[in-house]
Amino acid sequence: MRSRPRPEPVVRRRDRRGRGARGPLAWPPVPVMVSRSTRFDELVLDAVQHIEQRLDQELAGVEIAVEDVPPADPTPWESGIALGRLFPAEGSLPAKVVVYRRPVEARAQEDDVAALVHEVVAEQVAGLLGLDPEDLL
Repeated sequence: MRSRPRPEPVVRRRDRRGRGARGPLAWPPVPVMVSRSTRFDELVLDAVQHIEQRLDQELAGVEIAVEDVPPADPTPWESGIALGRLFPAEGSLPAKVVVYRRPVEARAQEDDVAALVHEVVAEQVAGLLGLDPEDLL
């Protein structure tokens, strides 16, 4: 006796009222779906690119970083909460410019965040290179 192959099980998809599939599981990326931290990172990158164009050179030896909040222990020369900080090069470690996202966002209106980010980055890079921050704005 010959055995018959078993039929494939019928998979039923939920299709209420004949409307078809409900929609894609992941939507295409739209500006509203980009997180605030990602938008802030892009603002910092734009500010660095603008400053590099003003200097006519790359800031190859400088690391640029974004952190949410500054550390709890401020440096002795800082008063209040820091918006950014410069860490000079030490030994084999390169110079580092850090921009703190939450303090910058708290001190700027939604429309002015890009301007304040640019100002903070320019101030830190100018301090590193010994320039006047107004030259980089």
